[in-house]
Amino acid sequence: MPIIKDEDSNTKDYLLQDDKKTRFGATFIILTLIILAIAVVASGLYFKWF
Repeated sequence: MPIIKDEDSNTKDYLLQDDKKTRFGATFIILTLIILAIAVVASGLYFKWF
């Protein structure tokens, strides 16, 4: 089963489409996770847990 549907593909068996909504959603989730990771490291340094 392919993960990303190409525009040329006729199959309906896929997990993600290759369109603007999917790219925006994936970018938003990745940026949110990066910001959360930075916040965890910053709070660990602030409270001297590391």
